Amino acid sequence: MSGVVNGAVLPEVRLANDIARQFAHLAPDAATKEIAAHIAAFWDPRMRARLESHAASGGESLDPLVMAALVWLAGHSKT
Repeated sequence: MSGVVNGAVLPEVRLANDIARQFAHLAPDAATKEIAAHIAAFWDPRMRARLESHAASGGESLDPLVMAALVWLAGHSKT
């Protein structure tokens, strides 16, 4: 799954990258945890699933902090 469809960035990719920019001033480990906490707390499960699917297929256009946050979430999920 590409992060771009018909020349437009997927909404989940755009939103996740926006969140990453908000926490970019933090140390990478802290930013990763803050991004993960935001996604876990505020994202609809369907949006999160689409983002995770996109990341699993290569994560084109995703900020590296978002990728790290998804890895962190996968290792700390309560399921």
